[in-house]
Amino acid sequence: MLVRSVKDRPTAFVLCLLIPIWLGCAATGFSILWRYDNTPGAAANPTPGWPAGSGLQRAVDRPTLVLLAHPQCSCTQASLGELAEVLARSDVQPKTYVVFLRPSSFGDGWEKSTLWRTAERLPAVTLVRDDDGREARSFGGATSGQTFLYGADGALIFSGGITGSRAHQGDNVGRRSLVALLNREHSVDPRTNVFGCPLFAPGT
Repeated sequence: MLVRSVKDRPTAFVLCLLIPIWLGCAATGFSILWRYDNTPGAAANPTPGWPAGSGLQRAVDRPTLVLLAHPQCSCTQASLGELAEVLARSDVQPKTYVVFLRPSSFGDGWEKSTLWRTAERLPAVTLVRDDDGREARSFGGATSGQTFLYGADGALIFSGGITGSRAHQGDNVGRRSLVALLNREHSVDPRTNVFGCPLFAPGT
């Protein structure tokens, strides 16, 4: 028994060294993932009213909602899920656009990703292909998932994201604010962080 325990000591010693290292690596990985999930994207820089350069038609008898989307951004799946929740919980149904970026360097149909097909299933939502991001730029958007709500008079009443973190669905201040505004209640916060992929490469 004494010989066996002596032989086992190197293995036990190695395990004692490896377990703390593994735990440290796991903790570091979780920390990096947590920071990534909870770091917002670039905020929009919208004008106070409906942008004059937009080709979208604003409703004059109800609010208009615009969600900007990068068709290849997996984070935006959660934003579309939250949009469905907003529309289901709202007494007033806004005129709603989901605007999908399509750079000119990609061919026709590039924008029709899984996200496009998800958005197609949303009731009374108009999908728009945004060539070279002209609409996104006119609205001042920079991050996929960016959502704007305009009143019937064209005034901007909400700008931000509708998820609580990157790619995560669930109750959050953005969704609550939009629902409150559409139900003619006091908004929780008319400007919230947006969590998603950049719509444009740096410097473009």
